[in-house]
Amino acid sequence: MNDPLERPDAGDPDTSATMATAVELRVVMGQLRRKLREQANVGDLTPSQIAVLRRLDGGPATVTALAKAEGVRSQSMGATVAALEAAGLVMGSPDPADGRQTLWDLTPACRERVRAGRALHEDWLFRAMRARLTLTERAELGRAVDLLKRLVTD
Repeated sequence: MNDPLERPDAGDPDTSATMATAVELRVVMGQLRRKLREQANVGDLTPSQIAVLRRLDGGPATVTALAKAEGVRSQSMGATVAALEAAGLVMGSPDPADGRQTLWDLTPACRERVRAGRALHEDWLFRAMRARLTLTERAELGRAVDLLKRLVTD
């Protein structure tokens, strides 16, 4: 089954229920992402710039590595990194393994901005969970998070 639109056992109730859950989960995750985005002020950053900052939050990288990870041309990534550098969000240093390359990393100010953004997200989630969910439902949500972790673990 290489075609994602092809469904084996389409008449099977478990298959139908699992597919319905997959659709609902995708929709709800998108809504949650949008809600969290509303909580943190990303300013005038483009989605591409935000993606690069997220990647660099995991550690320094070259423009080539960033381009490959994001599926864009190195020239396009170079322009994105240059804009982030001009905004004071990233800084470059020579790659110790290959001095001809530059390793890009978040500036200390950007790291603080990322930390503050995460704190805003977590605070919103905490307040929303306390306001909208019972103690039992919050425990249920904790178990659901464990299941979601299993979905994304290789």
